[in-house]
Amino acid sequence: MAMLYPFTSLLLLLVVPLSQAANQSPLPLGSLPAVPTLPLLQALQTRAPGSPGWQVGPASGQPLRYMLNLYRRAADREGRPRRSRSLGTNTIRLVQASSHGGQPWAGRWYLQALTYHMEGQPEVEHLLRATVVYLPSLSLAHGRLLCALELVMAGEAPRVLLSPTARPRHGWAEVDVTPYLVLGNSSVGSLALRHVCVRAGRTGGYDAPVDPGHPFLLLYLNDTQAGLAPLAAEPHRHRRDTGTLAHDLPKYLREQGGEKSDCSLRPFPVSFAQLGWDHWIIAPHRYNPRYCKGTCPHLLRYDFHAPNHAVVQGFVHQLVDANVPRPSCVPYRYSPISVLMIERNGGILYKEYENMIAESCTCR
Repeated sequence: MAMLYPFTSLLLLLVVPLSQAANQSPLPLGSLPAVPTLPLLQALQTRAPGSPGWQVGPASGQPLRYMLNLYRRAADREGRPRRSRSLGTNTIRLVQASSHGGQPWAGRWYLQALTYHMEGQPEVEHLLRATVVYLPSLSLAHGRLLCALELVMAGEAPRVLLSPTARPRHGWAEVDVTPYLVLGNSSVGSLALRHVCVRAGRTGGYDAPVDPGHPFLLLYLNDTQAGLAPLAAEPHRHRRDTGTLAHDLPKYLREQGGEKSDCSLRPFPVSFAQLGWDHWIIAPHRYNPRYCKGTCPHLLRYDFHAPNHAVVQGFVHQLVDANVPRPSCVPYRYSPISVLMIERNGGILYKEYENMIAESCTCR
């Protein structure tokens, strides 16, 4: 494979620098099939709002703030997952509740029945854990609003008061509801809760009814595809041939005074705004997959990470038969990218896609 990405179809985006992207008109939805064949864009296009009846408004409110905080803890501004992240999975789906029951306020009490529907989840996403996130306490002018969650069981069974799994973080409390969503080897299609709040404060004070916001369901999922099938594993090599970033090809070329035409890593920025996707992709704002380009040197040292076949091929090209092509400049190491996006049903999805950013180059 000469290079990771086919560039003949990339004129659609890359003739426009990122600095000019904000002044360009978004691409019409009808042009989405012509999206360049970058792997991440292919994966995201399956989630894009392509049907005429699907309209996504600006995301806002408590669920968005919570997921943005989660994203910033898990990834940097370019979307690279942080090594310190502790999500324990590659996919988190926020499911918003549908409410029913009419007027929730009755005196000092707030009672709201909520249902979370989970039908239609992709088969490749396996449920690991589920939590409901809510605000247990809100400040009022004359007191506080104290809230709790009750699990609504089928039939006449008494309601179960749900307790947070840990102390609230930044005001948010999480309740583990995994046992109520998994029965045997199958998942339940919906979850019914009751949101209960009471105004507590000084006597004589009055607070107008406030909306405490709907608790939301977080599904921690393991996507077994992660956007693309993982690349084939590298064959086991001798210790001197595995190397680290300190010995990758770009640094070697800089140390050796390599020319710009030598095999090296090149930037390749794509703006989601230029695609017209910035209204449903929340973060990151751009994608820089990068690519490897240039001529492979005649002499391929072991710390280039080049396989023995490439070394032999270079010698054959130079000394035996010039019709045998030189080894090709290709990516050697990749990193994932994290994306936060709005879904068709109004939910919010955090997903890590593997092998989406080239980090170093080699010759093969």
